[in-house]
Amino acid sequence: MQARINCVTLYDMKNAITIRLDDELNDLLNFVAKQQRRKRSEIIRESLRRQLLLQRFESLREWSLQYGEKNKLLTDEDVFKEIS
Repeated sequence: MQARINCVTLYDMKNAITIRLDDELNDLLNFVAKQQRRKRSEIIRESLRRQLLLQRFESLREWSLQYGEKNKLLTDEDVFKEIS
């Protein structure tokens, strides 16, 4: 049996995006929206914003770790010595 796909379209003043949700994710979104008395689109935007910021943070962290290793800045003490 194939899962039913649900579509959600988000709008703001300039943009719209349609996403497809499987039944499980759609049901969870509906549950959380009802529980928190919030709009589904608000929860989706907030979730997407958090995920994108997390991915950005992880990319910056990876870059900084590579930079630190390349420049022999391996501990907090190494960084402190460098900037002091």
